[in-house]
Amino acid sequence: MVRLALRSGLRWKVSLAIAAVSALVAVALSLVVHNAARVSMLDNSRTVMDERVKVAQKWYEESRVLGFGAKLDDPVLPEDLRKFAARGQRATYLEDSGTGSPEVWASVPLRDGKVLSVHTRFQDRFAVLDDLDRVLILGSVSVVLGGIALGVLIGDQLSRRLRKAATAARKLAEGDSEVRVRDAIGGRVRDETDDLARAVDGMAEALQERLEAERRVTADIAHELRTPVTGLLTAAELLPPGRPTELVRDRAQAMRTLVEDVLEVARLDGFAERAELQEIDLAEFITRRVRVVAPDAVVTVDRDAHVSTDPRRLERILGNLLANAARHGKPPFEITVEGRVLRVRDHGPGFPEALLKDGPSRFRTGAKDRAGKGHGLGLTIAAGQARVLGARLTFRNADPAAEGEDGAVAVLWLPESAPTNTGSFPVIDVPD
Repeated sequence: MVRLALRSGLRWKVSLAIAAVSALVAVALSLVVHNAARVSMLDNSRTVMDERVKVAQKWYEESRVLGFGAKLDDPVLPEDLRKFAARGQRATYLEDSGTGSPEVWASVPLRDGKVLSVHTRFQDRFAVLDDLDRVLILGSVSVVLGGIALGVLIGDQLSRRLRKAATAARKLAEGDSEVRVRDAIGGRVRDETDDLARAVDGMAEALQERLEAERRVTADIAHELRTPVTGLLTAAELLPPGRPTELVRDRAQAMRTLVEDVLEVARLDGFAERAELQEIDLAEFITRRVRVVAPDAVVTVDRDAHVSTDPRRLERILGNLLANAARHGKPPFEITVEGRVLRVRDHGPGFPEALLKDGPSRFRTGAKDRAGKGHGLGLTIAAGQARVLGARLTFRNADPAAEGEDGAVAVLWLPESAPTNTGSFPVIDVPD
């Protein structure tokens, strides 16, 4: 079963809500006014016909003249009026179909036993009701249009404030700790959006303080470990040759690499890193670096490009992606340069679902088929360095149905404009 999700703007929802309420109110008032006016006219018609039949009775009894179109013993006289006349009562009768002008009767019994009656439709009077209906319709339409305009104004103001708040929140999520939602929405109006802005700002400040505290602790621990680890590595070099010595040196070197990576992650988390930009030929740069770190990898240049970037950080990203492919994937390793887009692919089991869903996470090496080695910081560092370059690093698995083989694919999207000295980054539009 396919469910379609329709998305509409807040201002249009507010406008439609106000328009719907306005329409309901206008229709209800129009019906009340119409019915009240019609009942009043019907009552007035009965009163007029009653006065006419009394005058017609007086004329007939004094001069034997039938006035107001009166008739004696009218054969089409309604049966109800005949019954009232038989009881010696004057009465009025109304034939109303609900549309158009009704037919109004009045009758009175005479002394000679005959029944004098008059009737008419009052078409001229009830034509006024049609004019009233047209005025009510125009008024209802005006109220609905006014409600829509008012809804657009109110909804647009609220929607604009919410969009500003959402933009500021996205900047916070991207790491701009100086942004405050309350300052972004501004304005003199105070409503629930201000409460939301203060709550988001408070949450951002508390989260920023916790992250900064964690970053400082991580950096301090790594700094404290650097000296003893360096001493351990130096002492391992002095041990006599042999298998135990090799094991000690290997573990000491792994510990030193871990400490350096943790320090690098701490610096990247601080958002204080700045790219040292140079103009490079991307294809030639990638080809040279791949020959050094992964001679067996295949480099394909579909389209070359000149980019302004930090070569050291770009080399770090490329090295970490190739190291991750060598550690968790299977050869052949393929590197493709297509303009400003760099793809690194292996033919292993692919990235774990957790990484594809949430992105790289430190000290998580993924599923069992891509785990067992490393400490999970390689892709985290690659993503952090990409952010410093103003680039975007994405991860996906190859589609066997479309591409014929399994494998993990990491794609680096370099920006057309380099990061500024103030640390702002261009927006990278990544196709679906």
